[in-house]
Amino acid sequence: MAILDKHKLIETNATLLLILSFLVVTIGGIVQIVPLFYLENTIEKVEGMRPYTPLELAGRDIYIREGCYVCHSQMIRPMRDEVERYGHYSLAAESMYDHPFQWGSKRTGPDLARVGGRYSDEWHVDHLRNPEAVVPESVMPKYAFLEERMIDGKYIGDLMATNAFVGVPYSDEMLEAAQADFRAQADPDSDYDGLLERYGDTVNVRNFDGQPGISETDALIAYLQMLGTLVDFSTFTPDASR
Repeated sequence: MAILDKHKLIETNATLLLILSFLVVTIGGIVQIVPLFYLENTIEKVEGMRPYTPLELAGRDIYIREGCYVCHSQMIRPMRDEVERYGHYSLAAESMYDHPFQWGSKRTGPDLARVGGRYSDEWHVDHLRNPEAVVPESVMPKYAFLEERMIDGKYIGDLMATNAFVGVPYSDEMLEAAQADFRAQADPDSDYDGLLERYGDTVNVRNFDGQPGISETDALIAYLQMLGTLVDFSTFTPDASR
């Protein structure tokens, strides 16, 4: 009864309740935040990770603009059913250049953390045009209009510079070649050697939607086709010291 009386005292005294709540939140915050100051880096460095190419970055912006993240997470949790269905669990390093990141647990559609290379470009084009044509039970909206919206990458350098401002390691050379790299990735007949030198041999270079010019569909598919492909999990070994 004495304990209940003390509890009643706290609940009926707004000032005391506020003070005690503040103390609890403060202690909890300290416990979570202080250890971070003693770590050199909270994100384990993983071989293979690189910044998005200009075309991939444009595609990611379209992905976010169209609300794809509302139904598709990009976070595979370390549980057997998730790993067997989607692939290796997600690493923090895979989202180190994401602003904002696409982690989450809400899934109306499947997780897309490992969708890169799983389907052909043609499949993605058909899926965006009419999702039910390839996945009969799909409730996804149609995005055929993206093929009609052409983009020239005029402001892609500004977008990359903004990302560089918040820590994405885009070099001066990458920023200067932004528009050229943007066009080169969607044109397999172009001189894309510079693109590969700057971003690595893992970059997909091709006409993603099969149509003349660079459309929003090209950019979106370029982004989707690289998701989960940068880290070689056959050789990846977690840092046991973390």
